[in-house]
Amino acid sequence: MCQIISIHKTKNGQNTISRVETQAPIKATCEDLSCKTGFPEDVHSAVVSRSVHGGQPLLNVRFQSCDGNKKIHFGSSEPEDFRVGEDGVVYAERSFQLSAEPTEFVVSAQDKETHQEWQMRVKLTPEPTFTGALEKVKKEKIEEIIFPWQQYKHSSPLKRQKRDWVIPPINLPENSKGPFPQELVRIRSDRDKSLSLRYSVTGPGADQPPTGIFIINPISGQLSVTKPLDREQIASFHLRAHAVDVNGNQVENPIDIVINVIDMNDNRPEFLHQVWNGTVPEGSKPGTYVMTVTAIDADDPNTQNGMLRYRILSQAPSSPSPNMFTINNETGDIITVAAGLDREKVQQYTLIIQATDMEGNPTYGLSNTATAVIAVTDVNDNPPEFTAMTFYGEVPENRVDVIVANLTVTDKDQPHTPAWNALYRMTGGDPTGRFTILTDPNSNDGLVTVVKPIDFETNRMFVLTVAAENQVPLAKGIQHPPQSTATVSITVIDVNESPYFVPNPKLVRQEEGLMAGSMLTTFTAQDPDRYMQQTSLRYSKLSDPANWLKIDPVNGQITTTAVLDRESIYVQNNMYNATFLASDNGIPPMSGTGTLQIYLLDINDNAPQVHPKEATTCETLQPNAINITAVDPDIDPNAGPFAFELPDTPASIKRNWTIVRISGDHAQLSLRIRFLEAGIYDVPIVITDSGNPHASSTSLLKVKVCQCDLNGDCTDVDRIVGAGLGTGAIIAILLCIIILLILVLMFVVWMKRRDKERQAKQLLIDPEDDVRDNILKYDEEGGGEEDQDYDLSQLQQPDTVEPDAIKPVGIRRLDERPIHAEPQYPVRSAAPHPGDIGDFINEGLKAADNDPTAPPYDSLLVFDYEGSGSTAGSLSSLNSSSSGGEQDYDYLNDWGPRFKKLADMYGGGDD
Repeated sequence: MCQIISIHKTKNGQNTISRVETQAPIKATCEDLSCKTGFPEDVHSAVVSRSVHGGQPLLNVRFQSCDGNKKIHFGSSEPEDFRVGEDGVVYAERSFQLSAEPTEFVVSAQDKETHQEWQMRVKLTPEPTFTGALEKVKKEKIEEIIFPWQQYKHSSPLKRQKRDWVIPPINLPENSKGPFPQELVRIRSDRDKSLSLRYSVTGPGADQPPTGIFIINPISGQLSVTKPLDREQIASFHLRAHAVDVNGNQVENPIDIVINVIDMNDNRPEFLHQVWNGTVPEGSKPGTYVMTVTAIDADDPNTQNGMLRYRILSQAPSSPSPNMFTINNETGDIITVAAGLDREKVQQYTLIIQATDMEGNPTYGLSNTATAVIAVTDVNDNPPEFTAMTFYGEVPENRVDVIVANLTVTDKDQPHTPAWNALYRMTGGDPTGRFTILTDPNSNDGLVTVVKPIDFETNRMFVLTVAAENQVPLAKGIQHPPQSTATVSITVIDVNESPYFVPNPKLVRQEEGLMAGSMLTTFTAQDPDRYMQQTSLRYSKLSDPANWLKIDPVNGQITTTAVLDRESIYVQNNMYNATFLASDNGIPPMSGTGTLQIYLLDINDNAPQVHPKEATTCETLQPNAINITAVDPDIDPNAGPFAFELPDTPASIKRNWTIVRISGDHAQLSLRIRFLEAGIYDVPIVITDSGNPHASSTSLLKVKVCQCDLNGDCTDVDRIVGAGLGTGAIIAILLCIIILLILVLMFVVWMKRRDKERQAKQLLIDPEDDVRDNILKYDEEGGGEEDQDYDLSQLQQPDTVEPDAIKPVGIRRLDERPIHAEPQYPVRSAAPHPGDIGDFINEGLKAADNDPTAPPYDSLLVFDYEGSGSTAGSLSSLNSSSSGGEQDYDYLNDWGPRFKKLADMYGGGDD
């Protein structure tokens, strides 16, 4: 059977929704099909936005062709306003506003082959307000979409190919309040009468994120939305509808469904910046561009919801006019509309800018505000002006880099800008360029500075004319003069100046050899202070390296104190320099220096000498030449060429040697005889210079004659001896040897004396010293108590000690037993009675005095071991202050002078 599918347009939002309805079958053959070629309807109505922009798609028109092979060209009756594309989409050719009444025009379709033409009238109606549009969508009948017919299934050999239909978008307003789910459209296949079908939708918003926004009843094919939509998040959804049988087999080709979210005015305009900063030069003319402010609206910019308009709400301050600026309501450009911008009066303006959507409709539009801060920038409309007509200053003479006056100016322009910075220049009064004017960068003052010394005696006052102007020229149209002028009166102060020598330096030509006490020249100075009461100048010598000169302190006459010698080390290039000082008696005293240059002329006062003083030659005739040079401190014509000759005496000189001049300064000495015995020979040589009169001298050349090899080098020992040290070196070596011997002798004497002093200290003990409290010094060291081989039995049994064997002669410790025969002192018992200590000591003393082997001086006596368990106690009790008062030690006075000190210490008395 055949089906006819038609499309009807309805008014729903900006775009249209297609309605497809089925027609009842008429006949079973294609020839009997009632298929009408042309537009499915005579009049097509659409609701669009009031503001139409060029290139905006408005609606779709569909042309129906039964055979599907026609090539159609679409046209418009209003080509300047509307254009129809090849796909049937109607576009606006220009931007315009729709009137309240519907706009009508005709769309035509022409067959390109047969030129058959069909027409359809289109009516465009402006969309209503948000509320009306939403209510209209709610009240509209639910549309039904039928899958396009795929194929005519009949036994007839005629087959009809499927025709794909483009379903117009479904427009759905955003922010709908429901109720949800809200039914949108029903999708149905005409085969659902014979088959049990299942419907589904796929795509973003259905089974893809964000999922669950659109659902479909699988049995009825009803497509619904489950929640409000937000165009600012997703502006359109592209779904695909499917129809399958119960086994999942596709029975229809999928159809594409586009759901457009209709924009509602739910977003306020937002400025990109809350505070906008701009600048405008002062004095700008009306119409000068200042800045641009920009706001954005998240709503659809192609609708009134996103169309913004700008306006200025307020201006602060309102001077000189409350409307100094205006703004382009569409672009946001701010420009000046009034003259009178003056930074010196108003430096900044603050504007409150409002942006409103709905094309600025104050009733339906949403608004927002921002702040525009406009700074009035400075231009050079005010020249600098001096604060006084005349400035004064003073400067001491001969001073430079001194600020003598401060020039102050005022400038109303912005400080520290080129329009404020002042430049100063002198227009008169300083022909020699002794002054300059610098600008203080902080205060903008002019600093008059001296750059060249000023002489009071020449100029006592300067009157300068100066001008001040800015770094940049004045703005055009300013009536003020571009610069300001003033005068500067500068007084020069007289100060005490230093005397100066004339000429300085002074050159004097003088022959050397001028004797001491001779008058050389007069070197005087002048005092530049003609207006000061000063008596005279005093002269003194400041520098005289050779101490040859003196100057008269009153008249400046210079005389010599020594002979002038051109060959002195203080003379450089024949020039001798001396410096003198001239001082005045001013307040404060000043002084000046002058240099006297003495050019010394050479005289023949130095005889030539031979160089070198020593030479070496071979003892044979060949080779034996010695080259010598004549040296003369004088200069031409008192130097070379020189004459060389050998003296007549002694006769051996000319017999053994001969000399030949080879140039003006050089000669050659050689042997006259075939052989000369090796040794050192003094050869006198007479050298005469070319001066007038001539000066000559006899110089001794020490020649070392030695045996030589074929190359002329000395080979024997005599060469080494002959080339030995000179007399001065030998004397120095001898002196060193003598000094070294004296030092060694002094060291030996010191060691001898030191040994004697040490022995004397060991033998002669000062009676003031207590031997028990002294540290004994031994002349040998031991490794400790372990390596000391002591016979302790001698300490325990002193009466049985055997005499030691004779030990080698050496230094003995004081506690060591003597190595020679000793006198036999009385031996006391191991435990003597405490009362016999005095007798024991007396007996030992008597034995020591009678000992023939004792030394002839006082010495320490070695006594035996006291023994253990003595009732006398330790002698250390003599030092105890606690027991000193309990014993009587007066008997110690009877023991002789040796115990007198001990008796004084313990025998009583306070001292």
